[in-house]
Amino acid sequence: MTSLAAGSPGAKLAKLSARALCLGARLCDVSLELEAGQCIVLTGPNGSGKSSLLRVLLGLEMPDGGQLELDGRSYDGWSRIELASRLGWLPQRPGLAEPRTVEELVAAGRFRFRESEAVARAAAERALASLDATELVGRRTDRISGGELQRVLLATLVAQQAPLLLVDEPANHLDPEQQVAAYRALGRLWQQGHGLLVVTHELGLVRLLGDPTRVRVLGLAQGRVVLDERLDSPQLPAALARLSGVPFRSGGRPGDVSIDWEALE
Repeated sequence: MTSLAAGSPGAKLAKLSARALCLGARLCDVSLELEAGQCIVLTGPNGSGKSSLLRVLLGLEMPDGGQLELDGRSYDGWSRIELASRLGWLPQRPGLAEPRTVEELVAAGRFRFRESEAVARAAAERALASLDATELVGRRTDRISGGELQRVLLATLVAQQAPLLLVDEPANHLDPEQQVAAYRALGRLWQQGHGLLVVTHELGLVRLLGDPTRVRVLGLAQGRVVLDERLDSPQLPAALARLSGVPFRSGGRPGDVSIDWEALE
């Protein structure tokens, strides 16, 4: 799998910085920073502003107030190609305009590179191999399962070679085995040097990303950050309970948090 370690070909370190972002009634005074090698998990109730924050961070919607910078520059100064060289995005509901082969979809993630079709296809096949998805080469995107498509979309992120990855509900509509595979794949990308921001309700899967002492959990409610804890923090279950309105518990290992079903009975 492509590494972003210092000195690797084409490696770029990047830093996204958001300070006191506001967007109508959807976001208010939201601040965060994401650099290569960092991991942030963003959670919160439906309608809390998670998707709005992602859209702002991706430059798809401009905030009403606050500062948003990438590598110290305002988003106003970035072209689409430049943004793609630093930010990769995996949406919750990808809109595939038309069916195409799996390798064509992955190769399209390399649109920022000036390279031949053959070079892009070779890079796409390497990315698919890194996710154990070589058997999907040649198949159409409308004739594979949801779990297979998710692996293909993750391969597209790999092929793009952007240092910062923003991922929205990566386990949505997947069966348990596919959910585990998706989070482990994202964890490998993070461990290889990417900065990772994951929006999720699946807190029980987050520890699959890697070292819980390095995972920062942010909780949004009514457009504001109301929770900021490490994944291994003893305070995290109580903070998640206040955020969600249901009890959470710690398991036997650091970072193992889940709904306390017994307390609900």
